[in-house]
Amino acid sequence: MKRILSITLAGFLALCSCSCGNKENQPPVTPVDNTPTTPVSYDATVWTTTFDRAKAFERSGVNFGKAATMSPNVVRLTDDRYQRIDGFGLAITQASCYNLLKMTAADRSALLKELFSPTEGAGSSLIRVCIGGSDFSMDEYTWCDTKGIENFAIHPSEDQYLFPILDEIYRINPEVEIIGSPWSCPRWMKMGVDNSAAYDRWTSGRLNPLYYADYATYFVKWIQAMQKRGYKVMGVTLQNEPLNHGNSMSLYMPWEDQMEFLKVVGPAFENAGLGSVKIMLFDHNYNYDNMDSQRRYPLNIYKEPAAAKYAAGSAWHNYGGSVSELDAIHTAAPDKGIWFTEASIGEWNYKNHGFGGQLQEDFREIVMGTLKRYGKGITLWNMMLDDEGKPYRPGGCSTCYGAVSVSHSSYALSSVDRKSHWYDVLHTSAVIRKGAVRVGTEGYTASGVSYLAFSNPDKSTGVIFLNESATDQQFVFASSAHSVSIKVPAKSVVSAIWND
Repeated sequence: MKRILSITLAGFLALCSCSCGNKENQPPVTPVDNTPTTPVSYDATVWTTTFDRAKAFERSGVNFGKAATMSPNVVRLTDDRYQRIDGFGLAITQASCYNLLKMTAADRSALLKELFSPTEGAGSSLIRVCIGGSDFSMDEYTWCDTKGIENFAIHPSEDQYLFPILDEIYRINPEVEIIGSPWSCPRWMKMGVDNSAAYDRWTSGRLNPLYYADYATYFVKWIQAMQKRGYKVMGVTLQNEPLNHGNSMSLYMPWEDQMEFLKVVGPAFENAGLGSVKIMLFDHNYNYDNMDSQRRYPLNIYKEPAAAKYAAGSAWHNYGGSVSELDAIHTAAPDKGIWFTEASIGEWNYKNHGFGGQLQEDFREIVMGTLKRYGKGITLWNMMLDDEGKPYRPGGCSTCYGAVSVSHSSYALSSVDRKSHWYDVLHTSAVIRKGAVRVGTEGYTASGVSYLAFSNPDKSTGVIFLNESATDQQFVFASSAHSVSIKVPAKSVVSAIWND
């Protein structure tokens, strides 16, 4: 089936290419409208973002060549098959919802369609949602702040912020799936980190074994409540950053505790008919926050069969260590999945690198780095913050950026500044569909250029490229029937999709 470039795409192109703003370290973007006045049919669709943003998710078309010999730069797909892909997306935090709801309905719809629509946008199909409050919510809370699991109830702030945005997302793309993560259990379930005394604080503490069953029921009830509203919960992590108990909302959960809790929460899921909901371990940094006793956290749990059978795999952040840690994790447990669930951008990295440098690092380390190491999905942090990085909780990150920022004085779509994380998600979601499988390649390579190929459920082929070199490159993907010639400009990210 051919991809069509028509005049109906003009609005989407203008949004992606022209609304980035003139921010520090970011040159102004000259509006470019390459939409033809009459529909033109192409065999393959290509999106390009250059590090200088002269092109920002700019769409173009390519027709098939007649033979594989049309160029020496030939790449062929092999019969090798690797991991299945769950999707790509951002975290719909309460802070994101707060800012989105400040926009006009028309502006908010346009931005959400740009990200989530399978027909008018990139078709992002995976999001991360906080189970209760976080360092980017309006307050600290869980869904059971009164002691006793019988007091579990949807927190009123979810009706105010989260649910309206999720409802709109699901109207745009009913296939979106959710990874849920808690920042803390209810305070009445906590004990001190080093003792069994009650610990009535949001920051730090440890899950008291006396309440393992209640907390397992809490997860079950949260999933059931979300499902009742029509939201698709693909998986949960048992604790966000379990080794970081200094966050505004946090809980210390070393692997020993998570292993024992998994033995309780796993059967609770099965007994409730939720066995298909994936339980993801760890949800923290590659370097285990430099705690020697916690090194290879998920592998320690996999060694216990009574717990390991309930674990779908592990989830990862990149605030410490190297993505190469995933090599050891996959080698030791090839039957367990790997997901990347959080990375943030902010003053500490973005102002040093600028848009181009950060896009390059993001795509190399997070996108390519995770996917070539059997990663099944990627979610990045806040979808939206305002241009002051707000709202955030006291003690939370005051220097973080969202994937997009919006002016706190106007909340207008025209004020939206699309950061590197936004383009990470657009470039992957547009050509790698939920259910795709990574496939092998052989043939032409070029210094400074990396690429990965995927076979989508609809039999289309999607390819993503990162060109870190100062030289334009041309790649020809060939089959027995035809060839697709794709230009990858110097210093750029490129995505392409076609049907054979």
